[in-house]
Amino acid sequence: MEFHRVQTIASLSTDKETIPEEFIRPEKEQPAITTSHGPVPQIPTIDLNDPDEQNLVRLIVDASKEWGIFQIINHGVPSDLITKLQDVGKTFFELPQEEKEVYAKPHDSKSVEGYGSKLQKDPHEKKSWVDHLFHRIWPPSSINYKFWPKNPPSYREVNEEYGIYMREVVDKLFTTLSVGLGLEGQVLKEAAGGEEIEYMLKINYYPPCPRPDLTLGVVAHTDLSAITILVPNEVPGLQVFKDDHWIEAKYIPNALIIHIGDQIEILSNGKYKAVLHRTTVSKDKARMSWPVFLEPPGEFVVGPLPQLISKDNPPKFKTKKFKDYMYCKLNKLPQ
Repeated sequence: MEFHRVQTIASLSTDKETIPEEFIRPEKEQPAITTSHGPVPQIPTIDLNDPDEQNLVRLIVDASKEWGIFQIINHGVPSDLITKLQDVGKTFFELPQEEKEVYAKPHDSKSVEGYGSKLQKDPHEKKSWVDHLFHRIWPPSSINYKFWPKNPPSYREVNEEYGIYMREVVDKLFTTLSVGLGLEGQVLKEAAGGEEIEYMLKINYYPPCPRPDLTLGVVAHTDLSAITILVPNEVPGLQVFKDDHWIEAKYIPNALIIHIGDQIEILSNGKYKAVLHRTTVSKDKARMSWPVFLEPPGEFVVGPLPQLISKDNPPKFKTKKFKDYMYCKLNKLPQ
């Protein structure tokens, strides 16, 4: 079978004591220097099944304004399904390199879908210690199964089931965030693409790294999505920038980590904040995560909601097609 050769971290052989120069971050970004080790606040954890609706709205609104990130428990996704999602993803990344490269992102592709290690287009930029696989899991019209691994054989079934449960979580989050803005429950979801919102799954695989103090799995960024819903594994690494500190997210088994992304910040005209976050890596263990990015279709136009704009609160962001926003962000162009 013919496959597209990609350089990935998994295909890189490194010395046991060092890493290639292109992975070493400048000192102002190195985890050993910049991670906060003192007493720090914890990322909020919220019970999504809270019977007190007003309390749930208040907690999610506060977390989305102050942190841009929170963890949810009692979210309705079965714990055994989360385990299966992790198992099939881990099995794929443990396959021989040539088997993974069957799913490589095509060289000339304008989409991020496929297996690889690079997102931004900057040949002079430092590299990140991560391999990834991207593919959409919803809606059915946007799915391209050529990027879905056939090995392990249960991969498709598990991801399709996960997509079904995700939709319920997504609807509850959008509804709660809408109500928190004083709007009808469906407003934010409709403004982010409605039933056409694309669920882009990414599996991040961060192999063990001989010098985790010098490099990053993913550099500091906000997500270009509306919302990101992330499953981590038990290896810590997700860090959030809050009050001038990099704070590590506590691992809570079966919790989902919710990131407010750029599109919700835009739609709310800055009331909700997209979270600045990054990922560190481990010396001894592979870290993995499974974010689902909720993205408007490419042609869909997103801007501050008119209901939130007034003479005293003018628009803080431009209104533009999502594909144009994404192009500017990935190519580091001004919005």
